[in-house]
Amino acid sequence: MFCDRVKEFLSRNSIEFTERNVAADPAALDELEGMGYHTTPVTLIGEGVVVGFDQARLTALLNHQGRSSG
Repeated sequence: MFCDRVKEFLSRNSIEFTERNVAADPAALDELEGMGYHTTPVTLIGEGVVVGFDQARLTALLNHQGRSSG
């Protein structure tokens, strides 16, 4: 449910993203667990991490990333 909300939010805001399905990709699951997470979604934006769907945090990180890349 929250995975769909993150994807919808990113798509609606024309943000490119790479989806990694931990249910179908053992390497993605290993990477997630290696980072210390055991739940999804986990969204990486630059050095920032958002666990679950937190629109305010996603927006803040995306705004910060946009300023940093200019």
